[in-house]
Amino acid sequence: MRIKYKIILVVLPLIVITLILAQVASYIAAVNGVNRVAERFLGFKASEARKYAENQWALLVENDYAGRADMVEAAKNAVEIYAQSIITSETEIILALDSAGGIVMSTSDTLTVLEVEKNDLLALLHQENNGVMSAPIGGRERVFHAFYFVPFGWYVLLTESRVAFYSDADRITTQTIVITLTSAVVAVVLLVIFSNMLTKPLAKVIAGMDNILKSGDMSERVEVVYRDETGTLGRTFNVMTAGLETAYRQIKKHAFDAVMAQKKERRIRQIFQKYVPKDLIDKFFASPESMLVGDNRDLSILFSDIRGFTTISEGMKPDELVNSLNRYFSGQVDVVMDRNGIVDKYIGDAIMAFWGAPIKHEDDAIQSVLAGLDMIDSLKIFNEKQKELGKPEFHIGIGINYGVVTVGNIGSERKMDYTVIGDTVNLASRMEGLTKVYHAELLISEPLYNEIRPRLQELQLSTRLLDAVAVKGKTKGVKIFTVKRDAGDKEKKAWAIHNQGMKLYYQRSFAESAVCFHEALVLLPDDFNTKTLLARAQAYVKNPPPDNWDGVEVMHSK
Repeated sequence: MRIKYKIILVVLPLIVITLILAQVASYIAAVNGVNRVAERFLGFKASEARKYAENQWALLVENDYAGRADMVEAAKNAVEIYAQSIITSETEIILALDSAGGIVMSTSDTLTVLEVEKNDLLALLHQENNGVMSAPIGGRERVFHAFYFVPFGWYVLLTESRVAFYSDADRITTQTIVITLTSAVVAVVLLVIFSNMLTKPLAKVIAGMDNILKSGDMSERVEVVYRDETGTLGRTFNVMTAGLETAYRQIKKHAFDAVMAQKKERRIRQIFQKYVPKDLIDKFFASPESMLVGDNRDLSILFSDIRGFTTISEGMKPDELVNSLNRYFSGQVDVVMDRNGIVDKYIGDAIMAFWGAPIKHEDDAIQSVLAGLDMIDSLKIFNEKQKELGKPEFHIGIGINYGVVTVGNIGSERKMDYTVIGDTVNLASRMEGLTKVYHAELLISEPLYNEIRPRLQELQLSTRLLDAVAVKGKTKGVKIFTVKRDAGDKEKKAWAIHNQGMKLYYQRSFAESAVCFHEALVLLPDDFNTKTLLARAQAYVKNPPPDNWDGVEVMHSK
């Protein structure tokens, strides 16, 4: 930013703020004064109208005419005539309302109180507020003073159109804005003129510098205009350019070498990104030595597998099968990478991916679950294309686990893979296999569920506890859940009842849990998992499990 603009930005706010504060203070004082006078004048009229009505009533009482309807009516007419006499503008109206909000006296033949206005208007009048009030009357906003005159049972309102009542204040507002804007424009113009005068010598120095930069001619010199600080700057620059002329040739050589190195690095990245995750390459170039060291950390591991792939492959030609697989993998891999995941490897028709390495993100766990749901959505699009081509549809199962794994470069000096190993990985693979057993597209483990639970409601994700299982080779059980996005109201209700049944089931309240499962089946009659749990609960009602039963189902296969 140029110095003259900085001067303007520093000085202008000081001038404008001071100007605005002064104008605002004057505006507030003027508007308050005008409004106060208008309010007092309206209040004075209301006071005079009240006194006149009280005098009329006092005359009736003194002459013992208060009980005569004709005399009371004459007094009311006198009040109406007086009201006509004190009106000072065409928009001013004095009226009286009865307790139901109907007009019993008015100085205007055309004014009516709309039915929708009566309740709000009467509510204001019942507050017995002695100040100025505002409400819609006859379809227009009006300002009024009001009092209740007991002898007649009238609510007397001295009203004025809101526009007319505040017209002087609005005029002051407009004038204040015009004056403020005009003053600000004048201040800006003056500041621009003065800043140009102050910075003109610097502009000449900058122009000389630009010429040198554009031409690359170090022999050009800056014109020294004044014998002050700007002149010193010009002379110093001239001395500097003489020294830079020698160094310029070396700079060009180093720049050329750097560009060539960047091009080589870019080519290497483009080649290896097809085989190695981009984040891993970035980390390698930043710190090559760190890539030789393993690390233990919490990761999300995902396995995805195509169901019945052998049968599908037997019914397709090799080129058609490869084409379908490439389109399938393209959509699935895009989902993983869009969710900050790393595709570790392809295992035949299966995909292994993980989140949390080499770069860790705060939401890796939730991103892995969202990726699983996105993979299911992507598969639907893929299958639509398969239908159009007359090819068989694919069906997948996805298992996701969360926990500590060992991550790093594993292999030999001639061939390495950046991958993850450990029990957490094995369990994720087993869970992918369990999707067949539980007829579910997506299963997540209890550690992953606990990690994402705080954000389930925010992301509108519904979860259901399906079972506690011990996979092959393990004795310790783990609870497994399924996840769904944008579930319908009926399904959400059924899942909530199912989850309550699971809670009772693990508390050994089998009869109560069976009731919950049966209620969930009423909503979702074909639900496989609820049917399975209902059968288990009913069996345990008849033949309770041993005291050391922990609810874990031991799986003897994948």
